[in-house]
Amino acid sequence: MSGGGADDAVAAPAAAPWRTEAREQARLAAPVVVVQVGLFSMGLVDNLMVGHVRADVATQMAGVALGSLYTWVILAFGLGTLMALDPLVAQALGAGDRPAVTRSVQHGVVLALLLSLPAMLLLQFAGPVLRALGQQPTAVPVAASYARWAVPGAPAFFLFVVLRQSLQAMHRLRPIVVTVILANVANAVLDWGFVYGRLGLPANGAVGCAMATSLCRWLMVGGLLAMAWPLVGPHLRPFDWRAASRRAPLLRMLRLGLPNGLMIDLEIAAFGTLAIWMNHLGDAQLAGHQVALNLAALSFMVPLGISAAAAVRVGHAIGRGDPVGARLAAKVALWAGGGVMTVAATLFALWPAALAGLYTHDPQIIALAAVLLPIAAVFQVFDGVQIVGNGVLRGSGDTRTPMLVYLLGYWAFGLPLAYGLGVGLGFGPAGMWWGLVAALAAVAAVFVVRVRTRLSRPLVRTRVE
Repeated sequence: MSGGGADDAVAAPAAAPWRTEAREQARLAAPVVVVQVGLFSMGLVDNLMVGHVRADVATQMAGVALGSLYTWVILAFGLGTLMALDPLVAQALGAGDRPAVTRSVQHGVVLALLLSLPAMLLLQFAGPVLRALGQQPTAVPVAASYARWAVPGAPAFFLFVVLRQSLQAMHRLRPIVVTVILANVANAVLDWGFVYGRLGLPANGAVGCAMATSLCRWLMVGGLLAMAWPLVGPHLRPFDWRAASRRAPLLRMLRLGLPNGLMIDLEIAAFGTLAIWMNHLGDAQLAGHQVALNLAALSFMVPLGISAAAAVRVGHAIGRGDPVGARLAAKVALWAGGGVMTVAATLFALWPAALAGLYTHDPQIIALAAVLLPIAAVFQVFDGVQIVGNGVLRGSGDTRTPMLVYLLGYWAFGLPLAYGLGVGLGFGPAGMWWGLVAALAAVAAVFVVRVRTRLSRPLVRTRVE
């Protein structure tokens, strides 16, 4: 079956009803959400472990916040770039083009290895960069050591992304779920050892989290390959290094994924800028911000999973020449993303102090986080809609529009407003977070409009060969 033009649209099958599409999306999204929550919970455990060290809690938590932020800014670019596999693999599967799936997976492996080289180099410079940004001198050494210990795990992280995106597009999530669950157990044990000095290991405090994470990333790659070999093995063996390393397809894949990588970095850097402004106020302010942001990020994992499912469902529909099915998948996903975040908003509004108390025993940090969580409740629905809209567009092969929307929404509108409210008018952390609310609302509105216009036009399958 050829992939998707105007002639295909004429012969497209009738759209599935809402109930059928919702059931199919739930079947795919549920394990994806479990995976996303599982991956996030590894960072959550890191924060919980560090939040209960006996000395210098605020400095240790601020160090983890800055170190993990710097690390994610570096790694997220490669993560977003490799998510070019979403439309490539999903649309190829929808079209029944198995050789194209194999070519895409092998290109992804080569690109992952190439991306790991600059990432490992940049992670070495966390200390000078953070000092240049004027961060608290007490937290910078901790953050720099954290980033350096993330270096060994960078290649494993990118290879895991290739396997995860490919299996998601195949609707084969069980190996990922099992791998992530086992990785969480391993991460908790290793954190306990490296942070507190258990299991005969020296106590490394916050830096121990990075040591545990790097080890776990390699365990995840090995575990996923072992459990999913019957599914991914035929696409990896024999590995044609010459074909997989061809410059032209790799450059096309890079052009497709690069806007998505930049988009994710723009969002992370926007939140990172808020963290930098918070740290100018003090370690406690940054720690309180980190606790509230961590809880908001936890709830965000659910629509993030729905977004991944939407990218796959829309990609499959486009690959089989079904534009009506693509539009239905987008509508169901957008409603689901906004709906689940309404629940999270209610929790944040009703029990902010109790939720913050799960992270630390420090009363000042809890009080600061409790002020920010009700504000987070306001932006939850906007956050859910915008990330699902992003997934829909990615599944259709549109990665440039989200990058531009994030650039304008966060950097031209949201951050100047946050600085004006928080610093210029003196409203502090709460004022900065209200600027974030405005940015997310604007981004969500633009994404909804873009999804509507994008899917109303004839859609063509995305290719790099």
